[in-house]
Amino acid sequence: MFSFFKKNPKVYSNIESHIFGIITELLKLNATDINCDELGGKYYLSNEEHHFKVTVFSNESVVRLTNTRDSVAEKYNKSFVDDILKAIKEEKHHRMELVNDSISTSIEKMAERLHNTLIDSSAENKTIRLETDEFNKDKTAN
Repeated sequence: MFSFFKKNPKVYSNIESHIFGIITELLKLNATDINCDELGGKYYLSNEEHHFKVTVFSNESVVRLTNTRDSVAEKYNKSFVDDILKAIKEEKHHRMELVNDSISTSIEKMAERLHNTLIDSSAENKTIRLETDEFNKDKTAN
């Protein structure tokens, strides 16, 4: 019943599966840099440790894989390239969330330290003010 609503699993060729596997493995490594030129439709992955680079040209549906010896660029099916771009964008978004969380945590800690410093200095000022007031009262009483 309603079989036309079922989403068929994506079937990639052997080479597409291999390329998708390489890209997802690169994305798992923190040492892989992700750079995007979304206006130009270019997405770059670079891992210097493994001497491997991937460039995706979304407008032309071309994927270029480069290592120290070879560079291969091929045109692929648009849906395959879209799946690659989706994986890249998800990882980039995930990394940005981690950076934002880290920055937010740092700001919160800094604000807490500043707040505590202000409270401490306010308490010191009150103590100094009380001492000077008492000293002034003693002087006027004499």
